[in-house]
Parts: sequence; C-alpha cells; structure tokens
Amino acid sequence: MSDALPDRLSVDPDSPYHDAELLARGVGVRFKGEDKTNVEEYCVSEGWVRLALGNRVDRKGKALTVKLQGPVEPYLQGE
Repeated sequence: MSDALPDRLSVDPDSPYHDAELLARGVGVRFKGEDKTNVEEYCVSEGWVRLALGNRVDRKGKALTVKLQGPVEPYLQGE
C-alpha cells in the first residue's frame, strides 16, 4: 500500500470517503499547526475538518460535529 493519503477521508463507515484499511494504519491530522485527535472527516483541497463535539451524538447515534476552515495536513502515525 502506498503512503499517499487521500484528499478526503472520513471515519464514518457509511461515508463514501471511508477507508477502513487506511484508518487501521493510523492517520493523524494537523489542523492549523496543532495535532487534532477528534477529527471525524477532513478535506485537504477545500481546507476544512469536521471535529467531534465531545461525546455528543444525534438521534441516529452519529457524533455531532463542527466544520472548521483552515490548513489541513494529514499524516500516517508512527512513521
């Protein structure tokens, strides 16, 4: 498997941007120069991340998120 990360990635298994193999390898996201641990989805080309709001969920059990704009830098953890 190559080390190239996709432009867009989501942790939600229902999303078309979900990649379980890649997520199992460990993907980290640096947003505005800070490592974030609560990223639900990111898009490098559009420059945004969706961050989970604590442990709050909607009525379908999915995490509530907030979308923030800024520079996004994904990386593989442990390498």
